[in-house]
Amino acid sequence: MSANLSRPVRDLHSDEAVAGHVEDLIDFVAAAPSSFHAAAEGARRLDAAGFRRQIETEPFDATPGGYFLIRDGALMAWRIPEQIDGDGRFTVLGAHTDSPGFKLKPAPDLSSAGWSGIGVEVYGGPLLNSWLDRELGLAGRLVTATGEHLVRTGPIMRIPQLAIHLDRGVNDKGVQLDKQAHTMPIWGLEPDADIVAHLAAIAGIDAIEVLGHDVVSFDTARGAVFGADSEFLASSRLDNLSSVHAGLTALIEAARPAAITILAAFDHEEVGSGSRSGAAGPILEDVLRGIAAALGRDADGLRRMLASSVCLSADAGHAVHPNYVGHHDPANQPLPNRGTLLKLNANQRYATDGVGSALWRRACAQAGVPTQDFVSNNGIPCGSTIGPITATRLGITTIDVGVPLLSMHSARELAGVDDLYALARAATALMTF
Repeated sequence: MSANLSRPVRDLHSDEAVAGHVEDLIDFVAAAPSSFHAAAEGARRLDAAGFRRQIETEPFDATPGGYFLIRDGALMAWRIPEQIDGDGRFTVLGAHTDSPGFKLKPAPDLSSAGWSGIGVEVYGGPLLNSWLDRELGLAGRLVTATGEHLVRTGPIMRIPQLAIHLDRGVNDKGVQLDKQAHTMPIWGLEPDADIVAHLAAIAGIDAIEVLGHDVVSFDTARGAVFGADSEFLASSRLDNLSSVHAGLTALIEAARPAAITILAAFDHEEVGSGSRSGAAGPILEDVLRGIAAALGRDADGLRRMLASSVCLSADAGHAVHPNYVGHHDPANQPLPNRGTLLKLNANQRYATDGVGSALWRRACAQAGVPTQDFVSNNGIPCGSTIGPITATRLGITTIDVGVPLLSMHSARELAGVDDLYALARAATALMTF
């Protein structure tokens, strides 16, 4: 079966399988309002599937089976097969747990004209106007002298837009937002409101115990399937929890993998990946070295393993926008529900080469799902992913893929339900090579 077939996945697989996968993704996104929650929810699912937690300060275990570790907002998970051929090799699915939005500032309690506001800092590159007039929550971790406490609120705050009566030209000139002056969420009318104390009370600790925090905003609305044929999913954080969820599915479901299979769900991709839990940091290499050492491989043995390994960098890409067709390449215009994206870029913003392209097309053909090529308009350079970073750090063949979205980096993005299922199926197939 050709990997370039254009029929929707629902024509090739059961509606029930697609619907079940998407509903599970909706549950996953709802459980993961911050990178810390995404890592925790992934760990919970892995634990339920029989994976064992690896403590970083302890020697790695090479007994066949599944393992995982959490470092801050990143989740690393892997499966050691019963039989390792030759020197061994790794098949890695890389993704990221963070999404654009706002992060709680130090001294976050603000007051303006009798309103209680919250001081937040822009995180990554969100579409700022998409966050207006939504019921927002806060989620993340509070750090005390004795440990960390995950916390999340319900709908607690809102960034209100200025009424059209006070900005008559807004529909002509567009919404103009100053990142400092116009993005303060409001959450009450009390002059002595204390948001950290409020979060501490939810976490069941005293506010005086909180010595640090990493807390972000999130849209509290649940994902929803819609469309004439229920073919679309609208949800927050599809970039990039759609790939984390697909990686978890593949790692748990892949039958008799031929390689050591790994899910590397990094944090901080939206701000450059430069952290101890980001792709530019040491976390994946630490895991690979730990596994290799547990298998009795020396430094040269690890080098040989990496030489035959592959990384699938899974991150969202752009579907052609019907109202802005000129912003896209004139020949390559991916649509939702016509296949996952194989992302290519001559300037190495994506890491896919001919070898990687062939591997991905093989995986899609084996899974019976379509794929589409994505390349940017020459006049509008694309962003990048963890793919080039991983290829540079480790020297392994890397393929950049993902699902096509509309409204990427909006507080609420759009994907095709078939593509979400197809990404998991193709990733599962790759893990059996």
